[in-house]
Amino acid sequence: MTRSQLREYAFKLLFRVEFHDPGDMPEQEEFFFDEEPAMSEKEFGEVKERVNRIFAELPQIDESLNENIEGWDVTRIGKVELAILRLAVFEIRFDEKIPTGVAINEAVELAKKYGPTSSASFINGILAKYA
Repeated sequence: MTRSQLREYAFKLLFRVEFHDPGDMPEQEEFFFDEEPAMSEKEFGEVKERVNRIFAELPQIDESLNENIEGWDVTRIGKVELAILRLAVFEIRFDEKIPTGVAINEAVELAKKYGPTSSASFINGILAKYA
């Protein structure tokens, strides 16, 4: 499985979190794994680890987003865009293996695929300013 595909699975799991209590996440992770038959246990472990690392840094990620978004804050951003932004900011700030340009490009591609028409430009603008 490619890094882009693993990133997409991480996005899907992050998106799911917005609709469930944090205490329900182990159960939600199992549902997610059952719904994604193409993913091996090793790949699921990688995705789960990445999502858990994002959760560990979530206060810093959200604070950083709030500082860089004029007229917006994380409570006003759509759930698709928020999950994408959190993933991208994590990759930019905390994952040294992923170049900033790659993180931004992948975020824009996720926005094109999962968000409304304006999502890609919204994501690109925020991340360009952030970077």
